Amino acid sequence: MEGGGRPSAAQAALLAASTAVTALLYSVYRQKARVARGLEGARRVQLDGDLRSVLLEAPGRCVPYAVIEGVVRSVKETLSSQFVENCKGVVQRLTLQEHKMVWNRTTHLWNDYEKIIHQRTNTTPFELVPAEDSTGVTVRVMKPLDAAELSLETVYEKFHPSVQSFTDVIGHYISGERPKGIQETEQMLKVGTALTGVGELVLDNTTIKLQPPKQGMPYYLSSADFDSLLQKQESSARFWKILTVLFGFATCAVLFFLLRKQYRHHRERQHLKQMQEEFRQAQERLMNAEGGETVKNACVVCLSSTKSCVFLECGHVCSCHQCYQALPEPKKCPICRQGITRVVPLYNS
Repeated sequence: MEGGGRPSAAQAALLAASTAVTALLYSVYRQKARVARGLEGARRVQLDGDLRSVLLEAPGRCVPYAVIEGVVRSVKETLSSQFVENCKGVVQRLTLQEHKMVWNRTTHLWNDYEKIIHQRTNTTPFELVPAEDSTGVTVRVMKPLDAAELSLETVYEKFHPSVQSFTDVIGHYISGERPKGIQETEQMLKVGTALTGVGELVLDNTTIKLQPPKQGMPYYLSSADFDSLLQKQESSARFWKILTVLFGFATCAVLFFLLRKQYRHHRERQHLKQMQEEFRQAQERLMNAEGGETVKNACVVCLSSTKSCVFLECGHVCSCHQCYQALPEPKKCPICRQGITRVVPLYNS
C-alpha cells in the first residue's frame, strides 16, 4: 500500500484486470447459457403429414425456434465431387491450405503455421425429407451457409509437399520461413445425410421453409442428433461458468486483500491519534499539577517516569523501559514512527 492507505499502481491494475476478465467471462457464459436454454426450449416437430397442420395453427404460420430431423435431398441438380466418383452432394467446399514452419525469435523454435490461401463453397437448393419418404412432406432449407454449425464430411484430402533445392533451404533458414507444402481438401454435405435442423420453421404459401431465426438464436444444421447437440452446448456453458467462478473468486481475493490492508492502515492511524491525544491530555494534567512546568527528562508516553531508553536506528531518547515494553508490535518510535531495531539502556548519573 502507498502512503495514505491507497493501493499501489500494480495492485490497482491487478484488480482492474481481474475484474475485466471476470466480466468478459461472465458475458460469454451468459451467451452460452442463453443458447443452451434456447435449445432446451425449442419446439420439436416431426417431419410427417401433421407438420402443415401444426404450422397453420401457429401464430403467423411460424414456429420461431423449432427442431426438425430429416434426410438431405437435392431440389434440382446435385453437386459432384471433383475427386471422388459417384459422390453427390448439395454443399461443396474446396480448400487450399498452406503449411510452413516459422522461426520464433523469442523462443528460438520452429513453429507450425497454417494459412488458407484459397477457399470456394458451392451450394445448390436442397430440402429435408423423412427417412422413409411416404408422406410427401418436405422442408426447404434456406441459407445453409449461415448455420453456426454446418456438418460437412471430408471426402478428399491430399498433401502436396514442397520440392526444395539446396539454395532454397539456405534461403528459408535466412528468411525464417520453411514451406512444408499445400494441403488440398474437399468437404461435402452429401445427399442422403441425416441432418438435424434448428431454426425458424415457416409456412410460405405451400412451401415449408427452415431458415435462420429472427430473435438472434443460432441456426444449426448438424449431423448429430438433437440430444447430442444440446449436451454439447450445455457442456460449453458449464465450462465458461467454471472459468467465471474461478476468476470471480480471484477478484474477490484481490479486493479482500486491498480492503484488509486499508482497514489495518486505518486502525493504525486511529491508534496513533489516540496515543497523541492521550499524550496531550497527560501533558496538560502534568503542566497543571506542576504549575505550568513539565518534568525534566520525563517519558513522552507516561510523562511520569524518567527517559531510560535510546531507540536505534533513529536515536531518539523519549521513553522509559516500561512504556517501551508496552508499545504494540511492530514497535515504532513514538516520535518519528521509525521501526525500532535495537534498544540501548540509558543511565543517568
